[in-house]
Amino acid sequence: MSYFINKQKQYIAFNKTIGSDPGIIFIHGYNSDMSGEKAKYIEKYAKLKKISFVKFDCRGHGKSYGKIEEFVISDWKKDLLDIIDNKTKGPQLLIGSSMGGWLMMLAAKLRKTRICGLIGIAAAPDFTKDLYKSLSKKNKLKLQKNKVIKVRKWNYTYIWTKKLFSDGNKNLILNKKFSFNKPIILLHGLKDSVVPIDVPQKILKIIPNNNIELRLIKNGDHSLSKKNDLKKLINSIEYILKK
Repeated sequence: MSYFINKQKQYIAFNKTIGSDPGIIFIHGYNSDMSGEKAKYIEKYAKLKKISFVKFDCRGHGKSYGKIEEFVISDWKKDLLDIIDNKTKGPQLLIGSSMGGWLMMLAAKLRKTRICGLIGIAAAPDFTKDLYKSLSKKNKLKLQKNKVIKVRKWNYTYIWTKKLFSDGNKNLILNKKFSFNKPIILLHGLKDSVVPIDVPQKILKIIPNNNIELRLIKNGDHSLSKKNDLKKLINSIEYILKK
């Protein structure tokens, strides 16, 4: 494991596999990190095929600096941009899981010449907007008073702050056209109980690009980490890298 020190003197943990370009960057989800099954599986594939691969922990996650409640979407977007700019060369395929799918789309807008494709795994752009709507009045009141709230949801305990939701509103992307002319694949499980199927459908609507596919996985859940799911992920990677 290595560490990148950003301009704020805060460290971002990452692992890099040296290999050929186009390279691959994996972006984890909220309250997750780079040690999950998907990241490991892609890393193993990249080593086998001698493809450049980088996975990292956003600040407040995993082995990186700080606590999750100290950061917001804009911070994690900056973490991804720092990795692209400082730890990779040449074209990169971005693979974003859940919140990572939001971050990859934000980064793709800002680094169009560096990104050769996108793969969303249960991509969750704008998730803070719908999440806020689902909060109880009691929790919304706590947020208004700048209190940190802890909510048990989807078998995890999540920590949320007022600034997470307000910053999320500044980074919304499903409310306007998304101009990106490179290949995009969205993988989504029909048994996903976290991100509804209308989210990838909304992504399809905002992208005026014929080179985008929504691949539905019949028995896939939100994590898409089962063996069959991971095989479909590798198939998607190979499809884009061959283009």
